[in-house]
Amino acid sequence: MTSSNAPAAPLSPKERAGRTPLAEFTTKYASQIGITVAFIALWLVFLVLAPETFGSDRIYKSFAQTTPYFAIMAMAVTMVIVAGDIDLSFGSIMALGMVGFVWTWEATDNVLLGAVASLSVGAAAGLFNGLVVTIIGLPSLVVTIGTQFLFRGLMLVLVAGRSFSFGETRGDLAREAFVGKPFDVPMELWWLILVTIIAWVLLNRHRLGQNTYVIGDNEQTARLMGTPITRTRVTLFVISGLAAALAGLLNSLQFASFFPSMGSQILLPTLAAVFVGGTSVFGGRGSIYGTFLGAFMIGGIGAGIVAVGMTDFYTQLIYGAIILISISIHAVLQRRFQR
Repeated sequence: MTSSNAPAAPLSPKERAGRTPLAEFTTKYASQIGITVAFIALWLVFLVLAPETFGSDRIYKSFAQTTPYFAIMAMAVTMVIVAGDIDLSFGSIMALGMVGFVWTWEATDNVLLGAVASLSVGAAAGLFNGLVVTIIGLPSLVVTIGTQFLFRGLMLVLVAGRSFSFGETRGDLAREAFVGKPFDVPMELWWLILVTIIAWVLLNRHRLGQNTYVIGDNEQTARLMGTPITRTRVTLFVISGLAAALAGLLNSLQFASFFPSMGSQILLPTLAAVFVGGTSVFGGRGSIYGTFLGAFMIGGIGAGIVAVGMTDFYTQLIYGAIILISISIHAVLQRRFQR
């Protein structure tokens, strides 16, 4: 496999001379162009089938507030998967991180300190995942299935299964920085844009991203090249933990409450956004841009199902189908590249 940001194969001078700049561009960015076309086509379908819903600005304001909860996690998970790993524990980390917030806020009445505690717990959980995967040498799929239940169980024990309300935070300046509405645009969307930019820079303009693509493409080659494999993989899991904690923080502050079930329904839409955005489950290929559009496609599908008169029961069915189809496409493409 090759990185999605690199040309598929070197061209001879003769082949290069016969290619137009447009052909060069479409070849290099075929994946990004494909997801963009699919995104526009899907939105046009929804506009035709449900014009009252998708022709109104209300649904877009709703997307701006709800989509970031799983889209932020999808950015970090994309980076983990590009490296050839996977993290299935982010929903549980999302809830566990809020334990740090609740305890700190109740002790200090300070939202900012609570946020720092939440992010610290998320980073620690990600670090634990990364160390178990790299030092013990277990597959990340197995490890994060286990820690998904471990972190969820730890959270339930720590809060004794209770829910918490912190309505007193409403109006707090620190809270407004997380879930306010400057210029009538939800802060959740601004946070998503910031996370997207950071993730894009890390994956495309930073050594971490170079190492991530090399490891995901071929770990043996990466080792021969002297790539810091362990450090890179652990760092990616820490980033995933931070993103999950941030998503949980935004969700809880928006509703000024915390429920132990938080994050239990976030796995499917997050993975669907990653895979429909063009990231290969086999590693080595993926883009932040694709995941960004994929997240809004998944959000749109959820709203579109209801808008066209279908019951919400179809949502998980369609998400599951999207994941299966995306993985199958990448499997076929991988076999073609290996020939």
